[in-house]
Order: sequence, then structure tokens, then C-alpha cells
Amino acid sequence: MAEEGVSKWTTTEEWALEKEKKYKEVAEKYKDKKWADMTSDDKCELVLAKKSLLERMGGAKTIKRQHDRNKYTSRERVEKLFDPGTFIEIGRHARSSGLHYGLYKVPGDEFAADGIVTGYGLVNGRPLYFFCQDFTVWGGTLGRIHADKIMRVASEAVQNNCPILYIADSGGARIQEGTDSLAGYGDLFYYNSIYSGSVPQLCAIIGPCAGGAVYSPALMDCIFMVEGLTEAFITGPIVIKAVLGEDVNKETLGGARVNCERSGNGTFYALSEDECIEQIKKMLGFLPGSAREKPPRVETGDPANRLVPELSRIIPSDPQATYDMRELLRKVVDNRDIFEWGELFGPSITCALARMDGYSVGIVAHNPMHLGGAVDRNASDKTARFIRFCDAYNVPLITFVDTPGYAAGKAEEIGGLIRHNAKIIHAYSEATVPKISVITRKAYGGPGLLGSKMLGADLVLTWPTSEMSPASPEVAVQTIEKEALAAAPEKFEALVREYKSRILNPEVPAGDFYIDEIIDPAETRSVICRALKMFEKKVVDTLLYKKHNVKPH
Repeated sequence: MAEEGVSKWTTTEEWALEKEKKYKEVAEKYKDKKWADMTSDDKCELVLAKKSLLERMGGAKTIKRQHDRNKYTSRERVEKLFDPGTFIEIGRHARSSGLHYGLYKVPGDEFAADGIVTGYGLVNGRPLYFFCQDFTVWGGTLGRIHADKIMRVASEAVQNNCPILYIADSGGARIQEGTDSLAGYGDLFYYNSIYSGSVPQLCAIIGPCAGGAVYSPALMDCIFMVEGLTEAFITGPIVIKAVLGEDVNKETLGGARVNCERSGNGTFYALSEDECIEQIKKMLGFLPGSAREKPPRVETGDPANRLVPELSRIIPSDPQATYDMRELLRKVVDNRDIFEWGELFGPSITCALARMDGYSVGIVAHNPMHLGGAVDRNASDKTARFIRFCDAYNVPLITFVDTPGYAAGKAEEIGGLIRHNAKIIHAYSEATVPKISVITRKAYGGPGLLGSKMLGADLVLTWPTSEMSPASPEVAVQTIEKEALAAAPEKFEALVREYKSRILNPEVPAGDFYIDEIIDPAETRSVICRALKMFEKKVVDTLLYKKHNVKPH
């Protein structure tokens, strides 16, 4: 049994054995009685004993194996995620009815909850619908009833305007159920797709998730992954070895690090399950229950009118020198707290959730610490998805611009830089949430238009250090003064200085009404906070008729 003071959901092997022992005692008591002959008290005692038995899911041996892998069981995940005493389970007695291999004959306790715990409860006082595959029951494999439980929870969540959390920990399709299992996945993919943008759909892959099973997480809004526990790939090491003769292990192929840093499949990277669960809780705090609502405003204790004088010194005088955009963001937001989206992927743009004056905001910021803030394919994909996510759930967008333009190089161009960058333009232009931008330094070329009035920004602010131009001064001069430089190349530096004086002074675009105000950097926080309050009731209802847009591919 669990130690004194430890929750009943702490599923040790001893805890599971005790439940099995108690159930056997009750079952033995009524083994010679037919259901029709039982009293109401008899029925209650037997059914509740069976209900308690099902809590232990796969039993003592499989719980031990789960713990030996440094993984929590589904019951422990419930305990760690939900506010105490608030979780209500749906479908605990559900089990496979597969006929092909006689699965319906398998004892019900071996198919406890059909390998998935589903239900709803409160997380920090706010409702959440939840389904978590349990690897201790037939490897958490998905069959018909398993899928039906997920769809029941998802449909209820949409009807009740509540977020969804899916914890994937499964060996994949339950092959014994044949096409029933395959159809179950098809149903999941369909509902993931049509519910997209209606309520937040979050997924944590904390265990195996391979083959067709990975599509459901990929169709959801974001994916949390855990170092050493996540296994997410379509074709595993055995298949790759058989087909291509390549030797690769699961971690290299589909571990948390490679998915979050290289492929971009993962959004949030954690070193442990506990860290992952805390990330999930934090993410939920920034979001509304559904697209019909706005995120909750929270009193943070950080004054909206707080000045940040050190921002006046953060931009280096040398235009080629770097600075840490993340530190700038921390100085501006409430209590220095930013929650990065895709931190390891496409780092030349930082995407993060934060609060300003208690309002949830989504921040998009070029980061000169990586590629000088130049925008590459990975940064484009991450940013476009983040913008669409924020817009779907009514999270205002704050953009900090400091970019020399697109990432240059043959690999980027051949890799589709054009279409990847187009995704950002499309996402930002389409977004209808309040959009505020601050140009801190360089706004060169196409990437410099992110957060511009031309793409629909509500408020465009610049610092005195800002520079707006269709190209860098050096490239511009080489183009404009081509003949003069051919005759006198030594004039290059002087011509660059002249171009900067003519074009890069922020008063020039301000005079053309491309920006709304040149502000003292120290006032950045207070101006943004006032704007958020002003734009709180923004509504855009003049969109053209369409079935849907055609996003850049």
C-alpha cells in the first residue's frame, strides 16, 4: 500500500496487488450467486470492488515495468495534473469487443478501461478534458472502443468550450482488431481536423507513438516531448534497417531532442515528466477555453506603466553587433516571465507566450543572436504556426522587429525559402487579433514587413535606433550607385553613410505614415499595455466570403 500521506493514485506495485487481493475476496464471496439473486447491497459491493480493481489498470507487473522506464502511469499523471478531487473518469468499465481473435473473451480486468483513461477535471481551477493512453494495458494500443472513448471526450470538450489534452503512450494499433483499429485512427484524424481552432488541442508524447499514430498529435495545436521517453516517428529503426540497411536507434530517429530541434515536430522540450506537466499547466493558463472566448486576464502585480530605462542602452552602436532579444522581452513583459514556443527550432525568431498588464500575449521577435535575426525556413514555419495558433484563440500579437532580411544561401533557396517565408506573410495578414509591433533596429527587406501597417498591424512603434529599408545600406548603395562606384570605389563608405542619413532615419517612414510613433525605448512596456487595453474589444467582420483560404505550401 502507499505510504501514509501519499495519494491513493500513487500506483505502486504493492498498491495494485492490494486492490487485486480485495477484489478476489469479494469475488469469492459472490462466486456462487447469480446477479438476479443478489440484493442491492450485494450488487453495490461487487460492482464497486470491480471498479476499484480497474484503477490498477494493467496490474503490478506492468506498473513496475512502467516505473522501471522512469514513466508515470496514467493514474499518476491524473494526480499530478489535476486539482485534487476534481477529476471525473468517463468509461472506466469500457473494454474491447473485438471478435477476430476473441478479445471479448479476455477478462475485463485485463482490458481495464480499454487501455486509456478519459475524463475531465480542473487544472488550476479551470476545466480540461483529458485522455491518456495507459501502456500497462496491452501496451496502450488503440482499438475501436479506445477510439470511441477519445471521440466522446473530444466532442464533449467542444460542446462545453473546454481545452483537450492527449497524452500519447501507446504501442500503436491493436492489430488483433483489424480494420476496427484502423478505422479508429481515421475517426481521430477527422475529428482532430474539424475541431482544429475550435478548442485548444494539446498533446504530450510521453512514450511510444509510431506509424500512423503520430498523425493525431501532428494535427493538434502543439506537442510536448520528454527527453529519454518520447519516441515519435513514422517508420521505426527495424523498418529503416530492413528497407535501407541503415542502423539508427529510436532516440536518434524520433527522440524528444531531434523532434524539437531538427524536424520541428515537437513544440516544447522537457527533461522529465514532472517538467512536462508543469509546462502543460503553464500553457493552459495563457489560453481561453475555446475560440469563442478570450484568454483570462490575471493580476500579476507588475505595474502597466513601469518604465524600463535600460532598454535605451540595449541596442549596440555597431549595426553588426548582436544582443539577446530574449533579455529585451523579459524586461518588457510582466515579471520577466516568457514561455517559449519551439525554443530549439528556428531560433532566429523567438516565439513566446507572456503577459502584459495581465493580458495573455503572443510575442514574435527576431533574435540577432542567431543568424543576425535573418529568417530561414525553420523560423518561418514555426512563426507562421505560432501566429495562427494565437489568432485562433484570441491571443494578441506583439512583434519585435530586428532583421537583416532573409537567410541567404543555396541550401535555403533550394529548400523552398520562398514558400516557407510566404507562410509568415499569409498568417500575419490573416490574423484579426490586436497586432502591435515595435521596430527596435533593422527592418530590411521582406522580413522587415512582419508587423507592418501594410500587413494589418494596429499600432506600429519604432525606437530612434530603427532602420527601415528594402535592403541593407550596403546592398542598396551597390545597386543605386553602381556607376559611381565603378569610377570611384573608394567612395563606398561615404555613399553608405549618405544613404543611411537619407533613408534610415526613422523620421522618414514616420513622415510617410508607415509608423505611428517613435517612442523612447524606456516607454515600450507602458505604451504596449495601454494599446492592449484600447484594442481589447477589437472586432474584424469584413472578411471576404470564402470556404477557406489556400495556405502557402
